[in-house]
Amino acid sequence: MSSNHRQRPAPLRGQSGRPPKDPDADDVYNIIPIHNLLADHPSLRFPEVRAAAAALRAVGDLRRPPFSTWQPHYDLLDWLALFFGFQSSNVRNQREHIVLHLSNAQMRLSPPPDNIDTLDPSVLRRFRRHLLKNYANWCSYLNLKSNIWLSDSHSRHSSSDHRHTGPSSSDHRRELLYVSLYLLIWGESANIRFVPECICYIFHNMAMELNKILEDYIDENTGRPFLPSLSGENAFLNRVVKPIYDTINAEVKNSRNGTAPHSAWRNYDDINEYFWSKRCFEKLKWPIDIGSNFFVTGVGKKVGKTGFVETRSFLNLFRSFDKLWIMLILFLQVAIIVAWERREYPWQALESREVQVKCLSVFITWSALRFLQSLLDGGMQYSLVSRETKSLGVRMFLKCVVASAWILMFGVFYGRIWSQRNQNREFSSAANRRVVNFLEVALAFLAPEILSLALFVLPWIRNFLENTNWKIFYLLSWWFQSRTFVGRGLREGLVDNIKYSLFWVVVLATKFIFSYFMQIKPMIAPTRTILELKDVNYEWHEFFDNSNRFAIGLLWLPVILIYFMDLQIWYSIYSSLVGAGVGLFDHLGEIRNMQQLRLRFQFFASAIQFNLMPEEQLLNARGTLTSKIKDAIHRLKLRYGLGRPFKKLESNQVEAYKFALIWNEIIMTFREEDILSDREVELLELPQNNRADPRNNWDIHVIQWPCLLLCNELLLALSQAKELVDAPDRWLWYKICKNEYRRCAVIEAYDSLRYFLLAIVKYDSEEYTIIRTFFQEIDQWVQLEKFTKYYNMTALHKMHEKLVHLLNLLLKPNIDVDKVVNALQALYEAAIRDFLKEKRSNHQLEEDGLAPRRTVSRAGLLFENAIELPSSNNENFNRQVRRLHTILTSRDSMHRVPENLEARRRIAFFSNSLFMNMPHAPQVEKMRAFSVLTPYYSEEVLYSKEQLRTENEDGISTLYYLQTIYADEWKNFLERMHREGMVSEKELWTTRLRELRLWASYRGQTLTRTVRGMMYYYRALEMLAFLDSASEMDIREGSMQLGSMRSNDGMDGLNSAKTPSSKSLSRVNSVSSLFKGHERGTALMKFTYVVACQIYGSQKAKKDPHAEEILHLMKDNEALRVAYVDEVSSGREEKEYYSVLVKFDQKLGREVEIYRVKLPGPLKVGEGKPENQNHAIIFTRGDAVQTIDMNQDNYFEEALKMRNLLEEFRHYYGIRKPTILGVREHIFTGSVSSLAWFMSAQEMSFVTLGQRVLANPLKIRMHYGHPDVLDRFWFLTRGGISKASKVINISEDIFAGFNCTLRGGNVTHHEYIQVGKGRDVGLNQISMFEAKVASGNGEQILSRDVYRLGRRLDFFRMLSFFYTTVGFFFNTMMILLTVYAFLWGRLYLALSGIESSATADNANDNKALATVLNQQFIIQLGLFTALPMVVENSLEHGFLNAIWEFITMQLQLSSVFYTFSMGTRGHYFGRTILHGGAKYRATGRGFVVQHKSFAENYRLYARSHFVKAIELGLILTVYASYSPVATGTFVYIALTITSWFLVVSWILAPFIFNPLGFDWLKAVYDFDDFMNWIWYRGGVFAKPEQSWEKWWYEEQDHLRTTGIWGKVLEIILDLRFFFFQFGIVYQLGITAGSKSIAVYLLSWIYVVVALGISVLLAYARDKYAAKEHIYYRLVQFLVIILAGIVIAALLEFTSFKFQDVFTSLLAFIPTGWGIILIAQVLRPFLEKMALWETIVSVARLYDILFGVIVMAPVALLSWLPGLQNMQTRLLFNQAFSRGLHISQIVAGKKPKADL
Repeated sequence: MSSNHRQRPAPLRGQSGRPPKDPDADDVYNIIPIHNLLADHPSLRFPEVRAAAAALRAVGDLRRPPFSTWQPHYDLLDWLALFFGFQSSNVRNQREHIVLHLSNAQMRLSPPPDNIDTLDPSVLRRFRRHLLKNYANWCSYLNLKSNIWLSDSHSRHSSSDHRHTGPSSSDHRRELLYVSLYLLIWGESANIRFVPECICYIFHNMAMELNKILEDYIDENTGRPFLPSLSGENAFLNRVVKPIYDTINAEVKNSRNGTAPHSAWRNYDDINEYFWSKRCFEKLKWPIDIGSNFFVTGVGKKVGKTGFVETRSFLNLFRSFDKLWIMLILFLQVAIIVAWERREYPWQALESREVQVKCLSVFITWSALRFLQSLLDGGMQYSLVSRETKSLGVRMFLKCVVASAWILMFGVFYGRIWSQRNQNREFSSAANRRVVNFLEVALAFLAPEILSLALFVLPWIRNFLENTNWKIFYLLSWWFQSRTFVGRGLREGLVDNIKYSLFWVVVLATKFIFSYFMQIKPMIAPTRTILELKDVNYEWHEFFDNSNRFAIGLLWLPVILIYFMDLQIWYSIYSSLVGAGVGLFDHLGEIRNMQQLRLRFQFFASAIQFNLMPEEQLLNARGTLTSKIKDAIHRLKLRYGLGRPFKKLESNQVEAYKFALIWNEIIMTFREEDILSDREVELLELPQNNRADPRNNWDIHVIQWPCLLLCNELLLALSQAKELVDAPDRWLWYKICKNEYRRCAVIEAYDSLRYFLLAIVKYDSEEYTIIRTFFQEIDQWVQLEKFTKYYNMTALHKMHEKLVHLLNLLLKPNIDVDKVVNALQALYEAAIRDFLKEKRSNHQLEEDGLAPRRTVSRAGLLFENAIELPSSNNENFNRQVRRLHTILTSRDSMHRVPENLEARRRIAFFSNSLFMNMPHAPQVEKMRAFSVLTPYYSEEVLYSKEQLRTENEDGISTLYYLQTIYADEWKNFLERMHREGMVSEKELWTTRLRELRLWASYRGQTLTRTVRGMMYYYRALEMLAFLDSASEMDIREGSMQLGSMRSNDGMDGLNSAKTPSSKSLSRVNSVSSLFKGHERGTALMKFTYVVACQIYGSQKAKKDPHAEEILHLMKDNEALRVAYVDEVSSGREEKEYYSVLVKFDQKLGREVEIYRVKLPGPLKVGEGKPENQNHAIIFTRGDAVQTIDMNQDNYFEEALKMRNLLEEFRHYYGIRKPTILGVREHIFTGSVSSLAWFMSAQEMSFVTLGQRVLANPLKIRMHYGHPDVLDRFWFLTRGGISKASKVINISEDIFAGFNCTLRGGNVTHHEYIQVGKGRDVGLNQISMFEAKVASGNGEQILSRDVYRLGRRLDFFRMLSFFYTTVGFFFNTMMILLTVYAFLWGRLYLALSGIESSATADNANDNKALATVLNQQFIIQLGLFTALPMVVENSLEHGFLNAIWEFITMQLQLSSVFYTFSMGTRGHYFGRTILHGGAKYRATGRGFVVQHKSFAENYRLYARSHFVKAIELGLILTVYASYSPVATGTFVYIALTITSWFLVVSWILAPFIFNPLGFDWLKAVYDFDDFMNWIWYRGGVFAKPEQSWEKWWYEEQDHLRTTGIWGKVLEIILDLRFFFFQFGIVYQLGITAGSKSIAVYLLSWIYVVVALGISVLLAYARDKYAAKEHIYYRLVQFLVIILAGIVIAALLEFTSFKFQDVFTSLLAFIPTGWGIILIAQVLRPFLEKMALWETIVSVARLYDILFGVIVMAPVALLSWLPGLQNMQTRLLFNQAFSRGLHISQIVAGKKPKADL
């Protein structure tokens, strides 16, 4: 390639940012040099680029801006900038943005426009409509007239007209001005991009001013031509963006870093929704009035919350999803009424009129629930009501009034029925009439529901009503829901409607049948029994008589909790089955392994051709019905191998070459990634012939399939020939041809043999002629089908042996020519003597040319002087010899090739995906352009030498760990290094250090790995662009050239002289060496990769190595850009902030700055990651953007399918085109440890099966971050690709999905393409991640998005939405509550004595209870998550595999892990809803092999798991002691085994999954460390890791920020700990059977005394311990003596028993804990008192106690021998099964010889 294509024009950065005076001067540019269209740049060869640039330059006769000189090279954007005061960098950025977009859109036009040098109006029109769609909707919503003034004439111009006359050309310019204006506003709006309707407001006003300029208005005040209200340098930024930004910033400051209640400050959404009413025009005006109350923050007449108030409460769940709860509650009521009759089936009970009337009471309940809903609306949203929004208040009030009126009416009418019935003692006709009256009232009540049902069946009517902005519809809908700009017209099409309705009807039917027969009906008998219990012998003081009802409540509580949550289980079961069905129809998992690929490989080439290569299509044939049918037939043929498509390949060489180029390139990338060895590459690649060198050009007549497919085939053919000795030619050949690979193997072996023998014999020798003649003779007989007649088949085996011997000689490093001569002579003998059937004399042979005609004088042996071996460095020849040898000798079936599991998985997935349905690939030039955006903060870029070498405390370095886990890849890496000229491994630490660091970084979760993965897109596009445009000759010659290069350069052609950067893989033998130069231009126009390295500027300033590595990445990857925020000090204290985009200029050899857009202030106002994405999004290009996280990876073969994926944006899914294309992920961290495996298995089923069902049939898939591809222009006009409000949007990604659905987008899911993704691998990281997700879900419940989706979606989609987002976490928490409710209920029954009342015995063989326990256990064991996992695995890897994996997981204690993580989720979710305190938790992405200390685990899990487990354990223990039922061991075990399992899991999981968790020495050290931490006082600056006190305070943070209701609820929950004391005190001997309340009150003396003694001891210690130690001892002594005397006295004078001492501990320890918990809530009041010190010291003692309780089982297990090895085996089973030395890793016994 000529060098000038690689170099760039030298940049000279003009500071002003305006194009310099001399337009020819080279300037820095981003992707294409628009300022200089004559530059030598491959993208500029497209006429479309020039057309777009020319359209922008057509300023024509527009009025010039007054206060600056107009330069001839200025264009429309400069014109706008001079009038409105935009920044020059913004102008340059948007200029390129617009030119690229318009030129790409014009390239896609089909048919192409007549005049390709001008911009086609249809392109511009489509772009304007797409870009300004949201603005148009906003105008129509507010009943404004849009300020886009275009004459009607232009819409009638057909695209083929030449539009240089009349109004349309100025219209054309107008459209361009509107689009440019919008993009300039957007490009400079900074954080306001999160506020899309505010941008609409700004655009609306500026477009008006633009119109006035264009229409030559005269300003009334000055009498001069109109001028816009803002102009001058940076006017737009300073006068529009900055005031709004400052307001947002000030509001965030009011939020006290997100700790203030959400209702106290306005977040991004509130600011945005201010622009959803016309008041923004009255108050804000234009130019913006800074005095408006919109800008008031803090106190004063400010605008409060708009649209919604986020209030912290569990009642949000009822408020948002009221339809679901109403359904569940009403069914429960009816079921209990019906079941109470004790008939076998419900319909028998319903025959009685009495039951029917009782069932009507549901209407009273329903109206009460509606009343609750209206109360909640008023209570939570009252702060929305202000002087400007009075109607809201009116509606809230009216709703409460109307709802209470309904309750009253139903109550009255219902009462009338019964009064009449009681009067007549039966249901007389009068009573029945009253029933009818009641039903008439009910009908009126149900009218709105019936209407909405009708609209549900006719979704398009509903959509029309919601989307049209007619006043009459406002009035109708005003009552039901407040009017919002989003959430209108969300209904799906009829077909989708039917699909998801059917799904939910089945799920609900199953649930209700199950609930009735298994949960509710069995509860009736025990309930009646307990109700009928008379004179129960209570064990304690009874406050109310007849309190059995409380006991009944406790019995019912767990049943009702499970009843409310078990829809989740049914959803899980059905969605797994449906997901499997959908997957089957999508053809997932048809090729699971290499064997299946071998069977299909011959169709594989055609599948690549069909899917990845664009067809030569007729211009209009696309998308028609016939073309669709043809497609379907073609796919069927491919999929089931009908027809023989590979025959076509043999005839059509170009297709075969294209296939070979693609396949070999994939294999080469595998080799570069070191997942294949050199030998495997030879077995897998498709060899190409080289015509340039005739001696090496072996012209073989069949496709040379990879050796992998031909193994053993030749030997089988030989044995067939031997068996069919007497068969005629045709029959034998027919037998061989039955197997395609065998036919090819035979022909290839024959052809290769001929060329091989001719290649090692001198060209002009007699022997050469003999060999040629011999083969000619065979060819002749084969043609005449007389081969078997003249040749002896049995001799073939002998010849085979001789041949193999000859090849073996040639493959040795030092070739012995004499031996070669001997071998050739032996071969000749066999051929002449044994092979020919009729023996010929020497004379005959000479005649036939098969023997030398030698005179005696020249006599020498045959072949002696005729050998001429090709030179040893002729790699091509050696390769072919090796291939021939492999075909001739291989006997094994090569099932183990490739050896690497990852390589096998990738090949299998890629080949399978090509048989799935995907859109056709367009040519690269015609594809949609796209960008990838990765937010990066300060994670690892590339591992440094130190990081690889440094050993942890167990003596394991990262490198050693990687070498062990990826042993085969390490071997391949060394092989590659040796091939590149490495002599000893020591060089890896010196000259080849970079290669080593790259190898390690590609196996971690580093930025380098992500960048390499994403740059495969660029590489794939370059290659596809080459294949699109290459002629037959190019491809043919190309494949030969590659062949010859390989022959010169060793296998991979890597010169060791090159710099060892990742470019050193510049792979001379790769396709890239064939490119003509334009491929690069095409790829650059279609793909950019922007990494948003937020702090790259400060990293550079600090000389941070990260910055250096990022620079290296830019240097190696041409399409990579880095965006960062630059802070510049400007004068005192002040700073200016800029969004900067940089790239590496290859010509200048340094980093250059391309754009620098000034920001209104610091970037991070909301959550960090979305702010980072938002600042960089202005630098992305193209129609789509893929959001990729720092922990992801991509694969070359998947990148080839990207252009197919982007075509999905054209297809309708349901009634809408997609706005987000969901992509499947592959979790690549599963192999690290068993924990990582559980996590990745769970995640895998979620990102495949889970998402697949959500997209189809449920139509509710959201956006779960990462590899989804978003419609870029759709999102950038609607608030960006994530939401950023502090705390509420802590799970930023999913809000893009919510936003998309609410604004009428459509999310699909596609499984023919996948992206890699890393997950957390250690228990602590996983718990942090789960905590983050659970807290995020807790915040989502409060958010307006969830509320709106819950209210606006139709009933069934709302169910899907609930159970797959917040409902999942809520139900996890319900499970935990069920355990609590069940155990506390049991404890109450045992201690109160109800359980021992004789008749209650039958309450225990209770079916409902069994059901509850079983359901709870099922979920707890993680069967919940396991079912989707097993189903997905059996779909993709086969049923037996899936079952085997599941069993292995259970043996590795996955249930313990799932139970534990359920606790994490429930704890953080509940705590977030009650108290808030959600925060972003950085989980770290390292490798986890080191042991975590006990103190660290205690800090993480004490409150979320340990304390709860100890509480449950205590309940179980007390229950075992006092329950009459628990005396039967079996009954006790059956009742409590699930709860004990929970307790054990919660206490032991952190140690089971902790490397060396049960090592005795570690346990001892850990305990010492823990005690030091507890007692360390620490100063002001102590961290929670160092001092217990600091940690204790930090753990209460959420109580400081919670509201009053949170505190009240917390105290109510803490009161449960006082129950132990109340229950147990009456069981003590000392009470002597007294039931008086005095007993309980007196027991508090004990608590007071205990407190008093601790205070006394603390006082004595502080006063005497240091100086007068003897007094301190005396006090201690006195206390002990006193205690002894008291106990002796009690034993003597009361009925006190000695065991009471221990029993009372069970009573009083929980009391103390309860007091401490309440004290923490009341801390603001108590902190000032002296009492606080005592509370802290008692709390410390409790933590010591908990620590000892948790440590005891761990210590015991550590002391038992052999457990340690078992635990290691559990943790690292996968690594073990690969035969690795993981035990050495864990024990730290590293072989010293190692690196």
